[in-house]
Amino acid sequence: MNLSRPNSNEAVQTANRSRFVAPQSGICSRCIDGCKGNCDLFKATFRGRELLYPGPYGEVTAGADKDYPVDYSHLNIMGYALGAEGVAADPDHATFPAVDTKTVFGTDNPVKMKIPIFTGALGSTEIARKNWEHFAIGAAITGISLVCGENVCGIDPKLELDGNGKIKEAPDMRRRVEAYRRYHNGYGDILVQMNVEDTRLGVAEYAIEKLDVETIELKWGQGAKCIGGEIKVDSLERAIELKKRGYIVTPDPEMPSHQAAFKAGAIKQFERHSRLGFVDEEGFAREVERLRALGAKRVTLKTGAYPMRELAMAIKWSSNAKIDLLTIDGAPGGTGMSPWRMMSEWGIPSIYLHSMAYELCARLEKQGARVPDIAFAGGFSAEDHVFKALALGAPYCKAVCMGRALMIPGMVGKNIGNWLNGEAGGLPKTVSKFGATKEEIFFCYEDLKEVYGSDVENFPLGAIGVFSVGEKIRIGLQQLMAGARKWKVEYMSRNDLAALTEECAKITGISYIMDAYREEALEIIDAEPRSNSIAAG
Repeated sequence: MNLSRPNSNEAVQTANRSRFVAPQSGICSRCIDGCKGNCDLFKATFRGRELLYPGPYGEVTAGADKDYPVDYSHLNIMGYALGAEGVAADPDHATFPAVDTKTVFGTDNPVKMKIPIFTGALGSTEIARKNWEHFAIGAAITGISLVCGENVCGIDPKLELDGNGKIKEAPDMRRRVEAYRRYHNGYGDILVQMNVEDTRLGVAEYAIEKLDVETIELKWGQGAKCIGGEIKVDSLERAIELKKRGYIVTPDPEMPSHQAAFKAGAIKQFERHSRLGFVDEEGFAREVERLRALGAKRVTLKTGAYPMRELAMAIKWSSNAKIDLLTIDGAPGGTGMSPWRMMSEWGIPSIYLHSMAYELCARLEKQGARVPDIAFAGGFSAEDHVFKALALGAPYCKAVCMGRALMIPGMVGKNIGNWLNGEAGGLPKTVSKFGATKEEIFFCYEDLKEVYGSDVENFPLGAIGVFSVGEKIRIGLQQLMAGARKWKVEYMSRNDLAALTEECAKITGISYIMDAYREEALEIIDAEPRSNSIAAG
């Protein structure tokens, strides 16, 4: 099994010269003096720290491609021919379009979503900034929640601070919230995320008091990395500005040697890093209460691929603090701006982490404690992934958080708009075979027009792309749920899955496929035949 290629990957634009590679180091079996490249070690020889990150920055979203021993593909969905839950069990009522895919999270002020999915944190990365209208409007018209990630205010060039160093006005955050709300239809919500710097700047105060944001999300980490968020900036002046705002900026833009290297062209970009967060139960509880006192109707928590100890802390402390939603993000993660080897080699893989989460939630429930609503994240992109995650975490898992899977359609739709305008040589054949206008190309265009009327003409095409992918997931999920005879999300259960290997069964606690429903099957086989019973009577 090829678990990774440590010295060669398209994400960092490197490749081995040889077909034969030492498995652990990733170095070519025969490294020749005079080789012209282009493995990681070759390129790092002259570009150094640039090789830590996928690139080109701002143009790609990169997802780790390590092949773990067990993953969600080792689970299969069960379909039945008997019974129905949530609908009358007859062919006229139990049709797949009748399946209700809506979900709810939160307690006192619950959030409804049309589909049990929502976006990952779209924060201060360039990809998120320049595609925001596509992502935000797309989420709004799809009826799902949108997470506005960390550091959005802190990197805003037009940020205004008061005399105490707190946010007075943050135009980019205002733009982001308003874009989502413009076509918000009562389903989903916008979650504003906070890290150490966001807290110091007063992001919660600004978002709640000035923008009427109702949900604040605290962040402990993500599946792609175990350090704070980072971006790259290609301006010396900008780098110095961000350092003065309190961020860690590397290389230090105020050092004369680094300024000289930048002017010479050797240093092309600076990295802006967030500080590491540290947690304790008392501090966590105080912060949750502080946010509620500010007026937050909901407080959520996002945690990453940490070991079981930190996972238990997140679940127990969220229970005690009555957190509205706990999102548990497993490795390997996919993002546009995380250290590549960290993304590939750090953390607990999704299926392992989510299986741990179920075990801990079930244990907590047995103690009579409140189990917080859970969302799973980490490498999901399709309707079968959504089904498996919801079933594996049932009844605690209410939704699935998706990162790149909801970003890519935003970018593709945007580019279709650009191609329709004649950019980059016009429409590629992969698109033009479906038509030459947006009405012809986008399958769901007329459906949106029926709902929004002439407003649809103002939708960025990336938003229609997000809606289209959402519809594919929704309808595909309806089909899978109908096959499992579950007409509402709340009826999905772990019995609707089977493990394809005994190792997967051991990790997940899901029945091995040769054992699933075995007892019921043997009872049927061993039962006295109906004809004999009737005759005997």
